[in-house]
Amino acid sequence: MAMHNAKSPGRFSLGMGDRFGQQGQAQLAACLRALESGVEITPVWNKSHREHCIVGSAPADVRREADAAVAALGWRGAYFVDADHIRLETVDAFLAPSDFFTIDVADSIGKPAAAASLDAFCADAGDCGGAFGLTRDAVRRIAARYLAAVEEAASIYRRIESAKGRGAFITEVSMDETDSPQTPDELFVILAALAREGVPADTIAPKFTGRFNKGVDYVGDVAQFEREFEADIAAIRLAVERYGLPAHLKLSVHSGSDKFSLYPAIRRVLARTGAGVHVKTAGTTWLEELIGLAEAGGEGLAVAKEIYAEAFAHREELCAPYAAVIDIDPLKLPSPQTVAAWDAQRFAAALRHDPQCPDFNPHLRQLLHVGYKIAAKMGERYLALVRACEETVSRNVTLNLFERHIRPLWLG
Repeated sequence: MAMHNAKSPGRFSLGMGDRFGQQGQAQLAACLRALESGVEITPVWNKSHREHCIVGSAPADVRREADAAVAALGWRGAYFVDADHIRLETVDAFLAPSDFFTIDVADSIGKPAAAASLDAFCADAGDCGGAFGLTRDAVRRIAARYLAAVEEAASIYRRIESAKGRGAFITEVSMDETDSPQTPDELFVILAALAREGVPADTIAPKFTGRFNKGVDYVGDVAQFEREFEADIAAIRLAVERYGLPAHLKLSVHSGSDKFSLYPAIRRVLARTGAGVHVKTAGTTWLEELIGLAEAGGEGLAVAKEIYAEAFAHREELCAPYAAVIDIDPLKLPSPQTVAAWDAQRFAAALRHDPQCPDFNPHLRQLLHVGYKIAAKMGERYLALVRACEETVSRNVTLNLFERHIRPLWLG
């Protein structure tokens, strides 16, 4: 029996992180520009429990930001508020304000499921019809690695469903924050298991081949990624047909911002297949805030330099939680004394993700990407300055999302 959801994120959707909750309108303006250009992109404001803890915000703040932006700009399409990377122990605070839930079960990958559960799934699944060359032994091997994660996803899903009602929210299952990428046959078995557990996934975020470092471009074989991306879409479509998952189920690309070399490949696959995609940005708006502050000059530039100096001084502490998704060469980081002598144009050029610019420094950019804790400690001092520099900040935020992300992904 097919699973249905009263809500849908549409064919194309964009996850927009906003560390400090100040850029809702500037972000939505990029989606409006896309609509004016003929492509409807559903905005999804996302924020994780970890980010809330660091900046001192709450899930209800994201709902207020999204609703206010929609009202101010007259957005008439669907929009969502995403409880990003939630787990069973963190989901409750997100239940009331959120209507999109990214269920993160990467930590359960590789953990053993109960023997009875594994046996029951394998008895039902057989060889999954031989899809993607699967055999009974292969299905069992894959299930042994992923079934516990699927059961965890189902447990979290049922907690959300009990509070909000079936079909009243978007369900994303995230398995990207793990060591090894999932192959299309593994993805197919995962989807079969989700369907068996009654989880009507709307989007799924596998781990792809290559490195998706924070704030910088993709590192890996783009041609291989393109082949795997298309094969994953084939796995999704067959799973929808065979197991009754929602017809609009689509791939989600996490840490998808700034992956400029991948966008033409993704666009080609979408054109060939007619598939949809959810792309989740990761910190790119926060960096545009910093660029906007620097370009405003005066106190804005001074604070941007201060944040860099503090991030440089605490780089080991800041980088440790993100070690798997950043590659920073400390020898290529300019000293705070060097940065202190820069003018606004030079600071912005070093930070802005423009690979053609000789002043662009990806090491500085990655350090500042994880350095938002420094701005969070500044509290109202930082927020007041962002508001005072709204013109330059919002211009950079909108341009970045539209010109560097939406245009190459969906407009060409």
